[in-house]
Amino acid sequence: MRKPLQILPDQAARTRVRHTHGSDREGRAHLENAHMSAPLAGVVPVVPTIFHDDETVDLDGTARVVDYLMDAGVDGLCLLANYSEQFSLTDAERDAIARTLVERIAGRLPVIVTTSHYSARVAAARSRAAQDMGAAMVMIMPPFFGATVTAGGPAVIEYFKQVAGAIGIPVMVQDAAMSPTPLPVSLLIDLVRQVPQVQYAKIEVPQAADKLHELVSALGDSLPGPFDGEESVTLIPDLDAGATGTMPSSTVPAELGQILRRYRCGDRAGAVSAWEDLLPLIHFENRQCGLRAQKILLAEGGIIASDRTRAPLGPVSPRIRRGLIELAAKRDPLIMRWAR
Repeated sequence: MRKPLQILPDQAARTRVRHTHGSDREGRAHLENAHMSAPLAGVVPVVPTIFHDDETVDLDGTARVVDYLMDAGVDGLCLLANYSEQFSLTDAERDAIARTLVERIAGRLPVIVTTSHYSARVAAARSRAAQDMGAAMVMIMPPFFGATVTAGGPAVIEYFKQVAGAIGIPVMVQDAAMSPTPLPVSLLIDLVRQVPQVQYAKIEVPQAADKLHELVSALGDSLPGPFDGEESVTLIPDLDAGATGTMPSSTVPAELGQILRRYRCGDRAGAVSAWEDLLPLIHFENRQCGLRAQKILLAEGGIIASDRTRAPLGPVSPRIRRGLIELAAKRDPLIMRWAR
């Protein structure tokens, strides 16, 4: 039985780094537990933050989700993203969650930590802390606050330059509809060319396939990690456009991995058939539940004790909950039977 995990907000982050010289800039930190020998591709789900019924962080439950995801055969894990409810966490909770999960993963998979913040200074500090904890990559949205405080193209590039200058690991730019700061294809191309550490892009906006195709065509090997998101609801068109990875929720990562492997092996018809079978469940998650779907199914499958989200984000209606569970039960995904 594992010892219960506790939040220790004042505990210093444990750093596992070594320093090399040569072609790298002097003093750059290289991670021993999470560096990637090849570009990251495949299925890299977002790890949800699990809460107790009183809305305190359940670190044991969150770590158990990581165990399930690793058994699902995923290719990496993303922490503290929007589907992790990062917007409802204190800085101390963020640090405790990242430290706990990176230690739990123990270098077995690459870890991406989301470090978005309007301030370039804060995002850079978060990114450096993530690297020191053992992250292989950071994911960052362009700077914005609310619906009206945004940044223009040159300011976006300077923002990413400042963040990249603080770390020695790759950066994934997250292009999501949540941000009112526009990221047109032309700006993303300039960003990758001017900030070489921006090697990954997660595209989860309308017409994602066309955007991915334009980026891949223009940037080639300069963008080794074109990803999609949005629960993989447009996965096949995005793979056809050149995406090499997907960042879904924790709902069906094992099944999505099988689809990607079929696609990579040239069995597009088999991949399409399997994706179409999952699509009603994915679409229901995307349109009816949002981030709450994964928690509902994690609890239904016995992996976590509570599917609580933090107020003001409340539960779905009983009718929507029943519909989600019914769709999942028909497909018998790993999330419903891993803990049984």
